[in-house]
Amino acid sequence: MIDLSWDDYKIAYQVAIDGSLSKAAQSLGVNHATVLRRVNQLEAKLEVTLFIRHQRGYKLTDAGLLLMDEMPEVIAKFASLANRLQNIEGNLSGELRITTVSSYSSVITPALKAFREKYPKIRLKLISTDDIVPLDTGAAHVSLRAGPKPNGVDLIVKELTQLQTYYYAHQSYIDKHGIPKSFDELNNHLWVLPSKEKHHIPFINHLIQHLDKSNIVFQSNLFPDIHQAVYSGMGIGPVGQHHAKQHDKLVNINLDLPKAEESIWFVYHKDLKHSVRIQTFYQFLMASITRS
Repeated sequence: MIDLSWDDYKIAYQVAIDGSLSKAAQSLGVNHATVLRRVNQLEAKLEVTLFIRHQRGYKLTDAGLLLMDEMPEVIAKFASLANRLQNIEGNLSGELRITTVSSYSSVITPALKAFREKYPKIRLKLISTDDIVPLDTGAAHVSLRAGPKPNGVDLIVKELTQLQTYYYAHQSYIDKHGIPKSFDELNNHLWVLPSKEKHHIPFINHLIQHLDKSNIVFQSNLFPDIHQAVYSGMGIGPVGQHHAKQHDKLVNINLDLPKAEESIWFVYHKDLKHSVRIQTFYQFLMASITRS
């Protein structure tokens, strides 16, 4: 059996992704010479050429293309094995990686602090992104996803809570501009709204149909930016009820405007179904939501 290093494979794979030794070295946080030595070492032991060297970088041979195709699945299997090994003893220690949408990360932070205080051997890593992080890669153990129920044969999905979004204005805005007293007065006010990418959302789309664009004074593709604009008194905009509770000077604009209800789902990979860490975390979050 050939004596091969897993690190050599990972380094060669990074070269294949980045296309050059220098970029791969930067991605991996090692020096150029180490990358070159490891790639040469792997090729020598395999007795194959993975890359054709030229001035513009490293071009993949047929063997290199095969490495590029197969490595993601191999990495995912190693991550799955690591997760299962780490959780088989049911130990409440180690790192717990959680991914959630950026608009929910500030809401969950107090619960994470309380969880850490109760289980001090747990180290938490929060990944805030509106992109879906694939759980089979091991990048995250738990995903708190918003929107429709996630599907996937390898996923275990539980509804955590429902979030409601209304239109709010800060008291400083109301002191200066008042509030719309009827639907016909919407265009007498200033609005802060999500940008075009999110106009398909029903409660946003309904309002956009009735607004003059000149009254939309601020837009962003991220809801946290919208929230900050509302908090600053820039205009009327959508804020989750869970966020609004944290700001005593926000006023609900109680007109015939639709509210938005969105579920937050607790999602994890089936390989972690016996993980005491994940089950304990889920139960803790559910208890925190019930108390709040």
